[in-house]
Amino acid sequence: MTTTLELDERYGRGRRRKATWIIGGIIAVLAVIAAGWMTVAQSMNSVDADDLGFEVVDAHSTTVRFQLTATNQKDVVCAVEALDVEFGVVGWKIVEIPADAAHTRSFTVTVPTVAEATTGLVNACWVA
Repeated sequence: MTTTLELDERYGRGRRRKATWIIGGIIAVLAVIAAGWMTVAQSMNSVDADDLGFEVVDAHSTTVRFQLTATNQKDVVCAVEALDVEFGVVGWKIVEIPADAAHTRSFTVTVPTVAEATTGLVNACWVA
């Protein structure tokens, strides 16, 4: 009479399970390494802009103050906007900020407008 162990050895059932677990483990480790690297690479190019305030100078200009935090020493570009009472864009300006060793810096930008604005803000910043 043939036992289950003999059948497993004869048809290689035990080896397949081990191979499947080993291959699955390798794939899982590679997936964790890839996710970790993508997280690190993305954080190296992250830029954070915080609005500090604004001042409506007149019907044709608004001053926006903001703080920029960048983790690397690369040039940064920011889109600064002035909005009206209905949150429509009445002015915008693209600001190119050169690289600097400082991690956090503050800026004041005057945005030309086509109508009187009620607020000013930084829409987005990105590494150039």
